[in-house]
Amino acid sequence: MSEEEQAEAAEAADAGDEASEEVDDEESTDDGIQNGDFVRLEYTVRTVPGEDEDEGRVVDTTSQEVAEEAGIDDDEYDFSPRTIVVGEGHVFASVDDDLIGREVGDSNVVAVPADEAFGEFDPDDVRTVSAEKIPEDDRYPGAQVTIDGDQGYVETVIGGRSRVDFNHPLAGDDLEYDYEILDLVDDDEEKAAAMIGMYLQETPDVRIEEETVEEEVPVEVHEDEETGEVDKEMELQEVTKRSLYIEATPMMQMNQQWMFSKQQIAQDIMGRLGLDRVVIEEVIDGSGGGMMGGMGGMMGGMGGMGGGDVEEALDDVDMDDVDVDADELVEELEDAEE
Repeated sequence: MSEEEQAEAAEAADAGDEASEEVDDEESTDDGIQNGDFVRLEYTVRTVPGEDEDEGRVVDTTSQEVAEEAGIDDDEYDFSPRTIVVGEGHVFASVDDDLIGREVGDSNVVAVPADEAFGEFDPDDVRTVSAEKIPEDDRYPGAQVTIDGDQGYVETVIGGRSRVDFNHPLAGDDLEYDYEILDLVDDDEEKAAAMIGMYLQETPDVRIEEETVEEEVPVEVHEDEETGEVDKEMELQEVTKRSLYIEATPMMQMNQQWMFSKQQIAQDIMGRLGLDRVVIEEVIDGSGGGMMGGMGGMMGGMGGMGGGDVEEALDDVDMDDVDVDADELVEELEDAEE
């Protein structure tokens, strides 16, 4: 074999090795976690530390210990691990990309640049406004205010003018996303609860049931050859439905995002989990008073009379002495309903 032939053979071998490595890389990305997988994460997000800092400020965490050390302990905050859907924007794009191909038990620290996190700091978003636009109780540095629909933080108040920063508090900060993959979530009920939690920051009780219901289904279809009109014959049949039942908590019923977006949330859950319908259960317990509760209290105040006792008591009442204004009674009833 000539030197040229040997060189060509070596180049071909190198090219084959490179192609093999590319195939191996492609195959490796098909293993492990993929887009659409539900994974449970333990994580802490910090700002990148400055020159004079040992570590950055804690932005978010699932660790109560980390939160307490950072002085952000909140009794109402749930510090348990979070379930996210990979590739759906539930975490920063850099983190989504880093999760692909990972396995349960893996951990990493991902650098998230400011423009991907909360945006770069924009000096034009620091504006001078009339102090009259700020409630008197909020006219101090650091107060969070809303002016003309924009949220910001008061920097200074001098005379009748105020400087307000409408940038996000973390604008311009690069972040570090330190995570550990605890496990993959396979249970559909757990997936549904996690998806609601991602929307509402609270997780209600849910259950999935397979039910047999009667439903009209088309059994024959006839098309008129001349007009092209389609005539369907329907028949009542028993079909199996997978239904998700959500027990709406009082907090959910007051949550504006839930009130305005529950149709969209339900459609998202049904599409991902192959469900046929979502049933929202609103539970009303007997602790509230309400109209009947009020009436019960009034009747209780009459000494627990039975029906016969009431009739006897009314017999002793001289109706001529009773002054009832019908218009006043109607107004009182309308006020009570409002």
